[in-house]
Amino acid sequence: MGYLMILRSLSLVATIVTLAVVPALADPPGDPKSTISLQGENDSSNPDSDKYYTNGLRIGYTSPTDALSGTLADLSRAMVGPGQQRFAIGLSQLIFTPHATTAANPPTTDRPYAGLLLGTVSLITDTDATRTAFGLSLGTIGPAAMGNQVQNGWHSLIHHYYVAGWRTQIPNQPVIQLTEDRSWRLPLVTMGALEIDAIPDLTVGAGTFRIYGQVGGQMRLGQGLRSDFGVPRIRPGLTGTDAHVQVRDHVSWYVFVGADGQAVAWDETLDGLAFARSRHVSREPLVGELEAGIALLIDGWRLTASQVFQTAEFQTQNAGLFQFTSISVSFKF
Repeated sequence: MGYLMILRSLSLVATIVTLAVVPALADPPGDPKSTISLQGENDSSNPDSDKYYTNGLRIGYTSPTDALSGTLADLSRAMVGPGQQRFAIGLSQLIFTPHATTAANPPTTDRPYAGLLLGTVSLITDTDATRTAFGLSLGTIGPAAMGNQVQNGWHSLIHHYYVAGWRTQIPNQPVIQLTEDRSWRLPLVTMGALEIDAIPDLTVGAGTFRIYGQVGGQMRLGQGLRSDFGVPRIRPGLTGTDAHVQVRDHVSWYVFVGADGQAVAWDETLDGLAFARSRHVSREPLVGELEAGIALLIDGWRLTASQVFQTAEFQTQNAGLFQFTSISVSFKF
């Protein structure tokens, strides 16, 4: 668990900085409602779509803040510290394809076909100024993740072309992934009804899918910024998670810009299987992202949209920034 020690050391430094800005890391008010979320990410905004990270789908449930008790509450407190506790469960699918999707046998220098299907359980703890999330994901990479069926099934439905090379995809292998994320909400300026804040973020992940560290943050302008810690994303990437509250009567909103840098030591969708033969390419060790978007919260509903611009993830990737769109909707009950 060395990566957790690294995160906690970085978290301590950032918490000291936070204390200089935020008077106390008090617990926020409890949230008695559950949340259901749906999210989709797709590269169709690219001039040349259906390549690289081409699609992501996620469905999730987030509990009220009083849902943990006994041993599970003690475990959450030990893993992520004191505060208002929740748990979240989710199911996600990620689809990766090469640039040459019409070729039955794409060049070996192109990104391998890969599908990932992951179930995730997360423990989330909030104070007024911080959010910490610890997640365990279990699932599979390979044909069992049904990337071929989802992509070509959708293409058939909309009368689009057949993606020909899925028989070359990375084979089946179980996946286990641990992730811990810490975000800090730093109020900066209030101008009448408008607020501006910053959300620095640290993430560390380790597992058979991806080993990486991520540093980033967002700047937000809007009303009711204490509703959440930023918009959700399918990891990797900056994510405020699905947990949100209604802090203003009826409507909260914000626009944001953000950036993150990722140091990647392993990515199974690029490096191939660790203990079996599969297609692979030469991974870039450093990846950067820029993003911008909007969030709207109305009477327990939250709608978010982000546009993400990403540097190359492997050395033979086509030049230029890759981009995709992330959209989510959630409701409380």
